[in-house]
Amino acid sequence: MEKVFLNIHEFCEYSGLKKSNLYAKVERQEIPFYRVGRLIMFKKDEVDAFMEKCRVECFDIGKESKRILRATSRSEMNTNEIVKKAIEGSKKKEYTSSYGKPGHIKGLRKEVEHGSL
Repeated sequence: MEKVFLNIHEFCEYSGLKKSNLYAKVERQEIPFYRVGRLIMFKKDEVDAFMEKCRVECFDIGKESKRILRATSRSEMNTNEIVKKAIEGSKKKEYTSSYGKPGHIKGLRKEVEHGSL
């Protein structure tokens, strides 16, 4: 007769997860569990369903490379437009300097005897 419920130790052996990861998932309620007093139990079929949700699909290298190239070419186009607009905007403005204006400090400042500038 196969067990229907698993405790923490059995779940860890069955799934390969660390105890600390499992306790964290229970605390965040990311995995279905049953609490009997202080004992935490898991239904084996629910554990299988949880692990199936965590599955990462394989991908076709050709399709993935095309997707990446499309995304990259779009961002390069946007980047080029942004750079072009920035250059045009900077050409319209003249460079201004605050040197020589009132309040500008010329040369190095020297400390006075009491340590302030």
